[in-house]
Amino acid sequence: MLFDMDGTLVDSEKVWEVALHELAARAGGTLSPQARHAMIGSSMGASMQILRDDLGQPDRPEAPDVQWLTNRVFELFGEGLVWRPGAQALLQAVRAAGLPTALVTSTGRRLVEVALDTLGRENFDVIVCGDEVSLPKPDPEPYRTAAKLLGVPVEDCVAIEDSPTGVASALASGATVLAVPSELELAPTDGVHLRTSLEGVDLAFLAQLLVSRALLQPDNS
Repeated sequence: MLFDMDGTLVDSEKVWEVALHELAARAGGTLSPQARHAMIGSSMGASMQILRDDLGQPDRPEAPDVQWLTNRVFELFGEGLVWRPGAQALLQAVRAAGLPTALVTSTGRRLVEVALDTLGRENFDVIVCGDEVSLPKPDPEPYRTAAKLLGVPVEDCVAIEDSPTGVASALASGATVLAVPSELELAPTDGVHLRTSLEGVDLAFLAQLLVSRALLQPDNS
């Protein structure tokens, strides 16, 4: 099992929203809804580029903004994170069944360590953070890396995502993709199973996704 974090397991996108709007105000501007939406699921570097473009400040130094934003989100994460509906029950079921499990997130390691106080470090065999891969989402590298570290073919994994960027990454990796929108609507996409919530998703449902995929594969025998 491959789980995204922000917006999938915990409702942390709202935390990022607070901090990003504060950062834009510190820069003397206002973050547009379009720019904020484009940041969801993206890496820190991509988000900072979107911020600069949106504020019309192409020469704004990135490092101080990254430092300030990381520190602010660190504070907000430390106040506790809220689980997305059905996420905690599903994660507990997956772990109780002994399934290899990875957290695959665009968020950097420092902030992930704080989020794990809510998520539980014991719930993941592998953690792949956004600052630990060469090519972040939407590239497939994060999900392929997680599957390799778990020792499981990515084609035998179910990845759960909430954003277009994350869905693109998981789909390109070869995993079976379950998408549960959080902040953004997701258009129907071939190979992506859409649900409005993780409530009601259990091990039998996940197994059926893999069975359905196997039945759709061409028989080359």
